[in-house]
Amino acid sequence: MDPTQAIVLALVQGLTEFLPISSSAHLILVPALLGWPDQGLAFDVAVHVGSLAAVAAYLRRDLRELAGGWLGSVFRARPFAPESHRGWMVIAATVPVGAAGLLAGEAVELHLRTPAVIAVANLVFALALLAADRWGSATRGAESLGIRGAVLIGCAQALALVPGASRSGVTITAGLALGLTPHAAARFSFLLAVPVIALAGGAKGYELLFAPGAVDWTWFGIGALVAGVSAYACIGAFLALVARIGLWPFAVYRIALGAVLLIVLAPWS
Repeated sequence: MDPTQAIVLALVQGLTEFLPISSSAHLILVPALLGWPDQGLAFDVAVHVGSLAAVAAYLRRDLRELAGGWLGSVFRARPFAPESHRGWMVIAATVPVGAAGLLAGEAVELHLRTPAVIAVANLVFALALLAADRWGSATRGAESLGIRGAVLIGCAQALALVPGASRSGVTITAGLALGLTPHAAARFSFLLAVPVIALAGGAKGYELLFAPGAVDWTWFGIGALVAGVSAYACIGAFLALVARIGLWPFAVYRIALGAVLLIVLAPWS
C-alpha cells in the first residue's frame, strides 16, 4: 500500500469512527474520489483496531469498573452492582451484531461497498438521527436501560454492517429514541464499540495469519497507530460538542453528503 494512502485513510478513520457519520463510508469514498484502489476490508479492520485502542484508553476507568462488576455478578460476589448491570447490557447489545456479522458479513463485503448504497444509507439514517435528536425525551442515563432496550440498541447496531449507516450513528439514534440523553447515548455507543471492534479485528486478523501471499503488516500497524491517536483526540471533542449543541450538525452533513452522491450518480450527471 502507498504510504500516503495508508496515512490519509488512517486519519479519516480516526476522525470519523466515533462521529455519527460512518467511518466505513468515508473509507470507501475517499479512495474513490482520489483515484486510489480500494484498500480492502483488512486495512479497514486494522485502522478500526487503532480506534479500539483509543476508546479503550479513553474509557479505561469505565471499562475497569464494568469488567470488575460483571465478574462480580458472575461469581455472585456483587450481583447487584451498577457496573455489573452495564456489563450485561453491553453483552446483550453485542449479540445481535455478532450474529448479523456471521450471517451476512461476507455478502456485505462483496455487494454493498458501493457509493450508491452509501448515498441511500446516509440519507435514511441521517433523517432517523435528526428525528431522534429532535423528538427524543433525552431524560435518561444509560444505567436506566433494561435488557429490552439494550437488545433494541444491539439490533440497530447490526444495521451498521451496511456502509453509510454508521455504527455510532445508529446506536446513538436508538439510544435517543429510547429516551437517553445525547451524552449518555454517545458514551454507551462508545462502550459498545469495544467488543464489536475486538471481535471484527480478531476474526480478520486470524484470517490474515493464514492468508496466502504477503500481508503488509508494517503499514497495517502504522495505520492502526495513526487512527488510534487521531481517534483519541476526537472523542473528547465530540462529547463536548454534543453536550453543547446536540447531534443535528452531523445529520445535516450526512444528508448533504447523500444528496451530493445521488446527484453525482444520477444518469444525467
